[in-house]
Amino acid sequence: MFLFSFPVQARATVACIITLSVLCVVSPTLQAADNQKVWSFNNTVTTAQKNDPWLTGNKHQQQAVEALSNAASSLPDPKMSVAFANLPTDGFDFSQEGMTQLKVGITQMFPRGDSLTIKNQQLRIQSEAYPFQRSDREAKVAVTVGSLWLDAYYVQQSIILIEQNRSLFEQLADVAQASYSSTLGKTRQQDIVRAQLELTQLDNRLDILAQQQNAYIGMLSQWLSTAFLNDPTQVNIAELGQLQHMKLAKQLPQLDLLHTSLSHASAARSNVDSTALSSKGLSNTGMNNNAWLSVEELTEQFVKHPAVMALDKKILATKTGINLAEQAYQPEWGINASYGYRDDDPSGNNRADLFSVGVTFDLPLFTDNRQDMTVKSAVSATEAVKTEKILLLRQLLGAFSSAQGRLSRLNNRKILYQTRLLPQIHDQAEASLTAYTNDDGDFSEVVRSRIAELNAEIEQLKIAVEQQKIILELNYLFVGSLAMNNTQQTFAPREEK
Repeated sequence: MFLFSFPVQARATVACIITLSVLCVVSPTLQAADNQKVWSFNNTVTTAQKNDPWLTGNKHQQQAVEALSNAASSLPDPKMSVAFANLPTDGFDFSQEGMTQLKVGITQMFPRGDSLTIKNQQLRIQSEAYPFQRSDREAKVAVTVGSLWLDAYYVQQSIILIEQNRSLFEQLADVAQASYSSTLGKTRQQDIVRAQLELTQLDNRLDILAQQQNAYIGMLSQWLSTAFLNDPTQVNIAELGQLQHMKLAKQLPQLDLLHTSLSHASAARSNVDSTALSSKGLSNTGMNNNAWLSVEELTEQFVKHPAVMALDKKILATKTGINLAEQAYQPEWGINASYGYRDDDPSGNNRADLFSVGVTFDLPLFTDNRQDMTVKSAVSATEAVKTEKILLLRQLLGAFSSAQGRLSRLNNRKILYQTRLLPQIHDQAEASLTAYTNDDGDFSEVVRSRIAELNAEIEQLKIAVEQQKIILELNYLFVGSLAMNNTQQTFAPREEK
């Protein structure tokens, strides 16, 4: 507790405290390293993709379809029959009648037309969709987990900013209390109450952020855990505990819009004076004079998206299903052969054994209620999948339009904060501090200005995080064309320290 004999000294002390606190905020904080793993953005995304059981299940599904494809090209198993033929019922004597025989037969059916080849082709096409599904899944995991990481990062850094400023307000409250206790001090009781109120509000914000942090870390841990990958009955309790207290890297990743034809909105859209930026040593990062892609160009890119490619395979498979259904108009036929053994007659004379061979086939005469409806169903199924593709392309176009607009606005806000808002708020805080130090200001105004500066810093952090999340979304939209251009690490940041 500080005691001052006159208010000017108290006000000078307040100025010193705030100056030192600001220096502490802007200077790098050195913390002792511990043994706990620090999860970077790239490592988190890569681990989540590696530990995703969905990908393993999808590979098994592909193997199952491929096995069915091989099986579909094989003829059905022959059927064998064994029977007593023409056995007299008056005595059941095998040698009584000449036509009594032990008959052994075999039948081989041959499917309709080219149905075996077509079915094999259909299943093979279906299996070709699974790699595209996995590529789409990996990209979606990158967006989901990356966004969770960025949300957790925002909460983590917000907590750091608030905790740094909380120590400042603790000292301000002590100074105000000391000045109020001094016989010569002019600090009002309401100043003490205001300082204590701000401390309480900061504690409340920290509690809320801590809850959000727990939620995000919990959602991240379910993507990173390997506890149930090998043996669902064996749970690695130690790993789960570590993930529940995981720490994130302090460096915000700087993701790039990786498609070569894709750019941010032009500087003209940003409505920002480039000259003003240059004068402040700032650059309009990620913004150039290139326009966004047109609808035609976007559609050309989106048809290469793995989710769309998977639907293309599904459409092709259903079209093959139409050809398969049309095979029902052709007869299914088979060959049967049998051998009949006959015993000697009652007189002991030898009887010749019998051999039979024949062909069977069905007659698809009533096609209105069977074959025609089957073909109609296959055609409708194909059109339905085509509709799915149209809807998916519309979703991709809509997502691009939304992300484009949001990213452009965030770029504008980022520049606004950098060039005008943060400097103005800082100047206002310094002015209120100067006025208070010179006994011409109000303590509450000093507190309000510092809170406003803290809020602006947190909002600037939020803008930077939201930018990276939108870039994640945009990179997902173009993952197909990027993959075809042999572009790797689609969602990896430029640099992580």
